[in-house]
Amino acid sequence: MESGKLVESREKLLLDPETEFLASKEETGNEWELFKENVRPLKRGRNVRLLNYALKSNTQSQVKESLLLIRRRLIEAIDQYTGEDPLNPWIECIKWVQEAFPSGGDYSGLIVIYEQCVRTFWHDDRYKDDLRYLKIWLEYAENCADAEVIYNFLEANRIGVTHASFYISFALHMEKKNKNKTANEIFNRGLSMKAQPAETLNAAYKKFLTRSLRQLKPTDEEVTDNQVPARSFGTVLAKHAGNQVSESSDIFRKKQKTDSRAPGATLSIFKDSGSSSLLGHQPEMSKLHRTPWHSLGARAERNKENNTIPSKWTSNKILQRPGQRPVRPAPGPCIEIFVDEECTEPHKQDNEGEKSSALQLRPGDGKDIKKETELLKENPLRYFPASSLPR
Repeated sequence: MESGKLVESREKLLLDPETEFLASKEETGNEWELFKENVRPLKRGRNVRLLNYALKSNTQSQVKESLLLIRRRLIEAIDQYTGEDPLNPWIECIKWVQEAFPSGGDYSGLIVIYEQCVRTFWHDDRYKDDLRYLKIWLEYAENCADAEVIYNFLEANRIGVTHASFYISFALHMEKKNKNKTANEIFNRGLSMKAQPAETLNAAYKKFLTRSLRQLKPTDEEVTDNQVPARSFGTVLAKHAGNQVSESSDIFRKKQKTDSRAPGATLSIFKDSGSSSLLGHQPEMSKLHRTPWHSLGARAERNKENNTIPSKWTSNKILQRPGQRPVRPAPGPCIEIFVDEECTEPHKQDNEGEKSSALQLRPGDGKDIKKETELLKENPLRYFPASSLPR
């Protein structure tokens, strides 16, 4: 009996979240069937219970408010953490936001959390070789418009350069931009740095080389086109060679007949005999049209439309109507422009020496999350000091 209980307990420990959820026979709504097209896939999979609960937020406002409240508490836990690994609460918050906001987007605030996390520890030597910290950087790069800026920043500040995943992600990004030469150089830098695991880096490099060689090889259609024999104009490809020779010789003979005219001979102009009979039915033409045009006239007659002599515009004066000239009114008092004090606070924060995100995510869930997310997508290093950026 005891051995059977041990086997059951081991099976429960080995079950993944999806199998455990199906084994529990828990009844849920139709959230997954209704909103499954809005769920972004995760490499590690998803918690089914949390996924179904999160999808209810599309129809129930109470669930939406509870998710925002939990996110706010996780962010407060980051500020209150006093342990030896301050990166750990950031990772827990990021994982929970990925689960609780399956569709992602600007509303989740995930990109802003990415930016605040990487900006907090970029100068900390403890995490420069930490694979967890590098994964956050790579996930942040996937959500930006141009990840090349982030990869150059990481390489310039020696963050994650000992891991193979950095060089693989960087090289694949450059390959997508059709910069295969730069991607090859990145792979070679990773091999020279002996990035680990070396097997993963070598396998990715071999796959890259096979893809680049396929692009250089000509296609089958190009090879078949080049194998077609060259032929002159007038010949017809057929199965029997005799037909080709006879047809090409006939065309050549016709060509010789047309070109047999002696050099310098005049061309005979064809005259229609029926044109004279047609002229009788036409109305009488004027003598000017019937007389031949023996001379083209002098150059002055041909260019008579260009005889106007240019003159200065300043010599001509426009007559003005008699009357008094309009008098400008005297300048009145200046109108004071109203400036909202609440709108000026974010601008003051941007102009400070140490730039900080104008995010309302920590004190509360404001409307600036969407705007801040769009700015970070365009410029992911906008809050980093200028001295840390690669040159």
